Amino acid sequence: MADNYLTDGYTLASWLTTRDHKRIALLYFAAITTFFFVGGAAATLIRLELATAQGDLVSDDTYNRLFTAHGVIMVWLFLIPSIPSALGNFLMPMMIGARDLAFPRLNLASWYIYVAGGVMIITALFLGGVDTGWTFYTPFSTLFSNSHVVLTLLGVFVVGFSSILTGLNFIVTVHTMRAPGLTWFRLPLFVWANYATSLILVLATPVLAMTLVLLAIERIFQVGIFNPALGGDPLLFQHLFWFYSHPAVYIMILPAMGVASEIIPCFARRPVFGYRFMAYAILGIAIIGFLVWGHHMFVSGQSVYASLVFSLLSFLVAIPSAIKVFNWTATLYKGSIRFSAPMLYALGFVGLFTIGGLTGLYLASLALDVHLTDTYFVVAHFHYIMVGGSVMAYFGGVHFWWPKISGRMYPEIWGKVAAVIVFVGFNLTFFPQYLLGVQGMPRRYHAYPDEFTVLNVLSSAGASILAVGYLLPLAYLAWSIFRGERATSNPWRATGLEWQTASPPPTENFEHPPEVTREPYDYRPEGEIAPP
Repeated sequence: MADNYLTDGYTLASWLTTRDHKRIALLYFAAITTFFFVGGAAATLIRLELATAQGDLVSDDTYNRLFTAHGVIMVWLFLIPSIPSALGNFLMPMMIGARDLAFPRLNLASWYIYVAGGVMIITALFLGGVDTGWTFYTPFSTLFSNSHVVLTLLGVFVVGFSSILTGLNFIVTVHTMRAPGLTWFRLPLFVWANYATSLILVLATPVLAMTLVLLAIERIFQVGIFNPALGGDPLLFQHLFWFYSHPAVYIMILPAMGVASEIIPCFARRPVFGYRFMAYAILGIAIIGFLVWGHHMFVSGQSVYASLVFSLLSFLVAIPSAIKVFNWTATLYKGSIRFSAPMLYALGFVGLFTIGGLTGLYLASLALDVHLTDTYFVVAHFHYIMVGGSVMAYFGGVHFWWPKISGRMYPEIWGKVAAVIVFVGFNLTFFPQYLLGVQGMPRRYHAYPDEFTVLNVLSSAGASILAVGYLLPLAYLAWSIFRGERATSNPWRATGLEWQTASPPPTENFEHPPEVTREPYDYRPEGEIAPP
């Protein structure tokens, strides 16, 4: 019998046919990391192009294809699946005391579907790419674009099925496979976050799939759905697209909130402040997130009364988000805080997410949005939430659970250095873009007036620092697999069920089925021992 899941078969076939959720999570890690660096390469070229005002590195058409590739790859192939499909797949069953997900074969199928969709998108990129932007706005995408729109749409359409299957699997697993004593309000907040995310995936992704099919039908067969010349309505596309794509923002940020909610109490040695409010806030964000899509369309020509309602609802969704930020802060209060690498990433997440959320309120204001929409202010806001939020939390989660995943410890000092470099590089990259947006620089332009040069050079310099911060973990985590110190079952002295089994875990997760008798996050100050 294998000692752990990593030694349960060494052949390629044993990995590609596995039904073990932990091995499938590692398959997702490998694919997601590959796509992350492809999307990052496109971002590097974008920032090199914008380092000079003349736009003299690539042509305007190539620039359009670069930012489209960056957006499509980062949103659908990295951000949406990163935490749920990689960390979630690995951790969800262990966190609830289960041996696997409810549908192991479906879990493996979701990975194959994800890779198939990703290959289609990358193929379109190598054939010449697509120039519509990641939003595929009509009528440009259906009538005028001469790039590989349909192949890219097909890839995104296929990847969506992977998301639906993963969400369905998580929902059924949480409902039916919890350990004895693990009531709903003893669930870790990471489980709550992925459960709410799964509801959004199952409810919203079919709308995106339907929209992309309609787009392809209009482009191929010239059926008048969105094209006004054929009797269609271009605003209909925007409504359908954003009905999925704004909840998609919460697909990306809710799991990140779950990661922060695991790391902060562990390294502050304090229970989560207001646990029930945190759980309800997660569900509140998921529900209200379905009602705010129209704030992307304030200048599109939709009814001003509809815009007023969407503006109000956009301010409303900030309330549960603020509850979470205040509760993380209260959890830190009087804590015995250790600034380990995962904690630095989690604190960076809280700070950057707060800045991104507050600037979202500016964009939710009708009068301000008229000036700021389609400027670099929107780019900065989006990246503070998605990169400063989701990616920081993803790296924090990888560092936090790496001993459990690999059975090895990484060099702590390098983890801290990488976290600081990412934080500094990120702010230097994206904070100048807020200033560019306020000054009126439009996004998606490959050349710009000379007065914007200094801030763009700062932004490009920051991007080079950020790239170093992202490459460093790749190096020292790979080193740790071969040379790192062996991890104990619970190196962080955390309270979750996943820490009550060996590192790395056995194939069946637990030697004996666990039973839960305590409340979640039962942390004590340094030196005080919790009862067994």
